[in-house]
Amino acid sequence: MYKFILFLFAFTAFDASAQFVTKVGWSTDSNMPASEVIYYNPGKKLLWSDFRGEVPVETGPVAAITMSGFGFHSSTKFSGSQGDLDIGVYCYFNKEKSWVKPGKTTSYILQHEQLHFDISFIAANLFIRKIQTADFSVKNYNAEVSRIYNECIELMNKMQDDYDNETRNGQDEDRQEKWRKYITEKIAEFSNE
Repeated sequence: MYKFILFLFAFTAFDASAQFVTKVGWSTDSNMPASEVIYYNPGKKLLWSDFRGEVPVETGPVAAITMSGFGFHSSTKFSGSQGDLDIGVYCYFNKEKSWVKPGKTTSYILQHEQLHFDISFIAANLFIRKIQTADFSVKNYNAEVSRIYNECIELMNKMQDDYDNETRNGQDEDRQEKWRKYITEKIAEFSNE
């Protein structure tokens, strides 16, 4: 299961005749308290101790919830006719909003939840890829960055929903394994870029 938190920072428009250079990369800088967040690291997997949220009274058959997503911050600098757009992208897991029911802390369920975090990472990589290939100008960068971000959030949400629906929240072990392989391949694809 998943949820996401949307963090957008304001942009400022400058001289419309400036040439734009865009730099995008990973960041571990956001307005979330450091004690409440884990930033994605391909070499570090989630632990049940990371799930510190309170289990809601009404959860139905859901064993755990992973609150993950991605965001970005940006800044612009202009010097004469040259403009720089710097974008820092972060993918996060919110410890305080992620939870697991008592007695459900199995390695199988944890793997299902890890894959939700991995899907957020895939979406963040898609965002970076689209930003790297976008043609920004001073007139369009604000709207275009927002459009690309919203598009990638929609893709992430659809993938999260498809994952849960097709695996029946991890209960269909064959479909779960197919998704694990697919997500692992996607992450490897981004690692090789």
